Amino acid sequence: MLPELHAVAVSELREAIAQPGAGAVLVNVWATWCLPCRKEFPDLLRAAGEYRGRGLRLVLVSADFADNAEAARAFLARQGVDFPSYLKTGSDMEFIDALSPRWSGALPATFIYDGAGTLRDFWEGEADYEMFAARVRAVLDASPAGGTGG
Repeated sequence: MLPELHAVAVSELREAIAQPGAGAVLVNVWATWCLPCRKEFPDLLRAAGEYRGRGLRLVLVSADFADNAEAARAFLARQGVDFPSYLKTGSDMEFIDALSPRWSGALPATFIYDGAGTLRDFWEGEADYEMFAARVRAVLDASPAGGTGG
């Protein structure tokens, strides 16, 4: 069964990020046509799974066009993603600027928010497991909730 992929405007994405209960929220913007995005996905999911118990919530946002949504869902299914994810809608520049004015729009793009929904870390380009884990751990360790929640 293919995972859910919901169209999301940036305002709705900000609401999803700010939902209570997480010690940190890792947002990864990717696309099926982006080779570095596909390459880092197993490491991203491994780190997210490892830190879920400490209060990490993973939010995946596909930058694919709507007519490629089925390919995005199929990719997520092949990766073992079994939770709802998002498909970006609206203006690219509005979306980019709302997540971080420092973001050039390059993919993949990764954002880590604290439990209050404040951006704590951001980078463009491919990461590996060690980078995901270290940066997530830094935000969780600094979280006022002590990295607890869920």
